[in-house]
Amino acid sequence: MSETSTNTSTTSDFIRTAVIEDLSKGRFAHVKTRFPPEPNGYLHIGHAKAISVDFGIAADFGGGCNLRFDDTNPVKEDQEYVDAIMDDIRWLGYNWVELHYASDYFSELYEMAVALIKKGSAYVCDLTATQLREYRGTLTEAGRNSPFRDRSVAENLDLFGRMKAGEYPDGARTLRAKIDMSAGNINLRDPAMYRILHATHHRTGDDWCIYPMYDFAHGQSDSIERVTHSLCSLEYEDHRPLYDWFVRELGLYAPRQLEFARLNLSYTVMSKRKLLQLVRDGHVNGWDDPRMPTLAGMRRRGYTAPAIRNFCASTGVAKANSVVDPGMLEHAVREDLNKTSLRVMAVIKPLRIVIDNYPQGEMEELDAINNPEDASAGTRKLPFGREIYIEHDDFREIPPPKYYRLSPGKEVRLRYAYFIKCVRVVKDESGNVVELGCTYDPATRGGDAPDGRKVKATIHWVSAQHGIHATARLYDTLFTRANPDSGPEGASFLDFLNPNSLEVVDNLIVEPSVAGATVGSRFQFERTGYFCVDPETTPSRIVFNKTVGLKDAWARIEVRQSAS
Repeated sequence: MSETSTNTSTTSDFIRTAVIEDLSKGRFAHVKTRFPPEPNGYLHIGHAKAISVDFGIAADFGGGCNLRFDDTNPVKEDQEYVDAIMDDIRWLGYNWVELHYASDYFSELYEMAVALIKKGSAYVCDLTATQLREYRGTLTEAGRNSPFRDRSVAENLDLFGRMKAGEYPDGARTLRAKIDMSAGNINLRDPAMYRILHATHHRTGDDWCIYPMYDFAHGQSDSIERVTHSLCSLEYEDHRPLYDWFVRELGLYAPRQLEFARLNLSYTVMSKRKLLQLVRDGHVNGWDDPRMPTLAGMRRRGYTAPAIRNFCASTGVAKANSVVDPGMLEHAVREDLNKTSLRVMAVIKPLRIVIDNYPQGEMEELDAINNPEDASAGTRKLPFGREIYIEHDDFREIPPPKYYRLSPGKEVRLRYAYFIKCVRVVKDESGNVVELGCTYDPATRGGDAPDGRKVKATIHWVSAQHGIHATARLYDTLFTRANPDSGPEGASFLDFLNPNSLEVVDNLIVEPSVAGATVGSRFQFERTGYFCVDPETTPSRIVFNKTVGLKDAWARIEVRQSAS
């Protein structure tokens, strides 16, 4: 069976259908794609979707995917972003077959521009940016020809050469394609090909002071690399006629551009410009802040590469833009972590318990399961003694209806340990409960009571003597509005920043088995959620980032949808 038929039997979408058609008709003999990020910021979850499409489709058909940096704007680009992008792609589990930069082709692109000038298909224009917008027209009005459109080939060649030589200041002139100022597609109304920009490039230094526009560099770079399928996000659909025009006018090998819908998440922004603003203005603590939609932020928060790949696959490849609920991503993360994370007990808001009838000075070790989903993960020992901590929310002095956890005179089970009963409550001067006195039943170790009595709740705990004091960072959505870009007139996306997106808890107490946990280690805090060790951890204090809670809102949504 062929590679094509093997892979398409399990995955099918309009892009794969088009690829199959191209191969069957002999338009291309193989499949080669490319992922072309601009190195002006860190990759985010939307890029993960594009990566999964670009690399995934190439792999499905036995081909390869290039990584090409669209580094045509030196003002915004930096080597830091290049390095981060490569790290993120590798972390996701993908490998490129060739590494390129658009700047690799600056000389070739310049010669292509000269060729178009000689052909009468490009000209140097002196209109300012404001004038260019006026001359361009609107969706309902045709544009007007530039007064410089009919310059001779010789004059255009001279001016373009002088642009390259650095004789003119930024913005003084542009090189434009000569197509049709009355075209219904505004992208074909004599688009700019080159602009003057006296800026140092992160790779070419000061060799160039003119830089190609994306629409000019993109298709030609694809052609040079012999890309077969140029897979783009949907906003480039209107640019496809221009993509094809340049390749056709230059007589180059012609890739096929196909467009698919971007991945958008609610309660966040995906614009790299806005993400950069969040970083630069100090609204977040860097590109890898766990509240950010960047892959670096998600990795630091504890999201796994398999979970992100599965999430991207579950959203499908579509032709219509949509917004995905973050619960769908959290569901994918939770499913993966459930299979791989070691279980531990941790108390975020501790309440001390003294077990009055437990022998003073004694300590015992209880057996605990590391991961019920993975028998090979084995067991661990939990120290247990007279004093322990429980979650403050697991006690109510006056319990509400259907509250089955600890309260005066009530009995509960301690996970892996004993039944305990609250017999006294200690309060501070303000009336706050600060300690409980309890009794335990030695006959109930690790299970039920021999006399058959039942309890309705099992709570977690940590030994007061052996627990490790740590810090927990609890996260909520970065914005309070599902679409931060759709506020009232005059509102900024910054107006909807969530003031409660981060809560720092410095009195977290964790069982001693986490001692020495390395950065990036992931755990399930039983009854609480999944947590990851943060890079700011020190030898004296572990910092945990909350990855996701245990409650799966998305699973409940799916159940409701399937039932309706």
